[in-house]
Amino acid sequence: MDRSTSLDIEELKMTREQYILATQQNSLPRIENPQLYPVGIYGWRKRCLYFFVLLLLVTMIVNLAMTIWILKVMNFTVDGMGNLRVTKKGIRLEGISEFLLPLYVKEIHSRKDSPMVLQSDRNVTVNARNHMGQLTGQLTVGADAVEAQCKRFEVRASEGEKVLFSADEDEIIIGADRLKVTGTEGAVFGHSVETPHIRAEPSQDLKLESPTRSLIMEAPKGVQVSAAAGDLKATCRKELHLQSTEGEIFLNADIIRLGNLPMGSFSSSPSSSSTPRQTIYELCVCPSGKLYLSPAGAGSTCQSSSNICLWS
Repeated sequence: MDRSTSLDIEELKMTREQYILATQQNSLPRIENPQLYPVGIYGWRKRCLYFFVLLLLVTMIVNLAMTIWILKVMNFTVDGMGNLRVTKKGIRLEGISEFLLPLYVKEIHSRKDSPMVLQSDRNVTVNARNHMGQLTGQLTVGADAVEAQCKRFEVRASEGEKVLFSADEDEIIIGADRLKVTGTEGAVFGHSVETPHIRAEPSQDLKLESPTRSLIMEAPKGVQVSAAAGDLKATCRKELHLQSTEGEIFLNADIIRLGNLPMGSFSSSPSSSSTPRQTIYELCVCPSGKLYLSPAGAGSTCQSSSNICLWS
C-alpha cells in the first residue's frame, strides 16, 4: 500500500508541473513579425577602428626601426655603450669623451700605457667642496694663467713625504735642497729676505749690488766678512768710514801699508845738496785725524811738517 501511495504522489506532482508549464505558455503574449537587432561594429565605426589599428601597427614598426637604428649608431652592447664600458670597478671610457654638463666622480684614472688629457676650449676647472656644498679648493687652468685657490697649496716629491713647495696666507716655504734662479735679471724681492747663509755656486763669484742706492748689512751680534783663499777689497768713490762706538779698530797683519799719504818736507841745514835720498819717514797725525808722512830725523819732525794739517 505504501508503494501505491508513493506512485500516486509522484503522478500528482507531474500533473501539477505540466499544468503550470501549460498556463505559463498560454499567458505569454505572442509576438508577430519579430525584429532582429545585429550585434557588433559596422559602418564608419568599423572603418575607424581598422584605421587606428593600422596606425598603431605602423607606429610600432617605426619605433622598432628607430630603436634598432639608435642601438646600431650608439653601439649598445651588453658591456656598455660606444666607448663607455661598465665594469665591476666602475665606468671605463676609451678614446675622446666630451662632457657638456658637470661631472661628479670620486676617482679618475687613465690606462697604464697612456696619459690622461683634460682639454677645453676655454679653461679646465677642478673644484673641491665640503659636505655642506661650500667651495674649499679650486684649480683653474686657463689660456693666460694657472690659478689655485685654497687655504694651503703644496707640491710634494715623488715619494709624497717631502714638501718641495708650500704656500699659505702667512708664508711660502721652499723645501728643495737647492733653489736656482737662472734668469738674467736674477730674483727681485720687494721686502726683506731672511736666510742664514748666502753662497755662490762652485767656481762662481758672489756679488751683492745695489745699482742706484746704498747696500746695508746689519746684524746685532756682528758682521763677519772673510776670504779664506783670496783678497778682501773695499773700494768707494768718496770716504770710507770705519767706526766703532764702544770698542776699537784692530788691524792685525804682518805688513800694514797706507798708500798715497801726503808727504811733508823740511830742511835741516842750508847745504843739503849732498844729503842722501830720504827712505825713512815718520807717521804723523793731525788734530783732525789726518795721517801724513814726515822725513825721519834724529828727533820728531812732525812739528816741522805740520803745515799739511792746515790743508785738511
